[in-house]
Order: sequence, then structure tokens, then C-alpha cells
Amino acid sequence: MSAVSALRLPMEIEDIKAVLPHRHPFLLIDRVLELEEDRRIVAVKNVASDERYFIAGPGGRPTLPASILTEAMAQAGAVLILSKPENRSRLIYFMGIDRVRYRRPVVAGDSVMLEGIVVRLRARMGSLRGIARVDGHVVCEGQMTFALADRPPER
Repeated sequence: MSAVSALRLPMEIEDIKAVLPHRHPFLLIDRVLELEEDRRIVAVKNVASDERYFIAGPGGRPTLPASILTEAMAQAGAVLILSKPENRSRLIYFMGIDRVRYRRPVVAGDSVMLEGIVVRLRARMGSLRGIARVDGHVVCEGQMTFALADRPPER
């Protein structure tokens, strides 16, 4: 039995916090629905009307900034990578994004499905393809590069 299959799905917020170092207000994913070790993840970000980083969109409608949406995709990918037992004691660093396209605005009330698919995976780095969807429509997609590093010793 692999360690990922030992994780309870769906992963709720406390399960996610056990894998990611992020905390409120920077923890951007709410639930993990699917996780295939070294292959794929599907997570959810529920967009609430009281999120402090909204910007005025068309017609003054609050819109989720593209950078926050990109970070949510990266966090979903980070859960995929850090959920492996051999990576639990490591940190993951978001190193870059390529070919990112923002297709539609994301607004309060939207539930964003975040999919991360492994493109390349090595011992210390890799890349993931991220796709964010709202109601089945792609709102953002791109490829993210990451690096893994050992955690510094605690002082």
C-alpha cells in the first residue's frame, strides 16, 4: 500500500495543513478530492466574498487576482508532491511559470477546481501543468516549475 493511498480522501483543511506549511490567509485550497501519487491531483478553492485580496473587476464586480489563482494552482501541486512520505520533511519552492493563460475572471461564489498533472518529476525538482476550472470552463492554465529542499534545522 502506498503512503498516498493511506491518506484519507477527500483531504479536508486540517489534512492539507498537515502537508503544506501555509496558513490562513495564505492557504488557498479548501479540499483535495483526488490524488494519484506522482501523477495528478484535483483540489477545490471556494471563493468567498470576504477574501481581502479581491480587486475591482469589470463593472466593479470583485474579481480574484490572477496571481492568487496561480498560487492556488501551485499549492494544489505542492500537496501532490509533499504528500509522499519521502518529501514530508522537505519544503517546496515555486520557481517559475510558463505559458500561463487567464481565460475568464473568477468571482465570489465560484468554486474553482484545481488540477495538477505531473509533467516532469526528479528528486529535487520538477514541473506540473495546472488547470483551473469553474463550472467546467477553463479559467487559467499553465506550467509551473518547482524545487524541493530540506527544511532548515529548527533553532
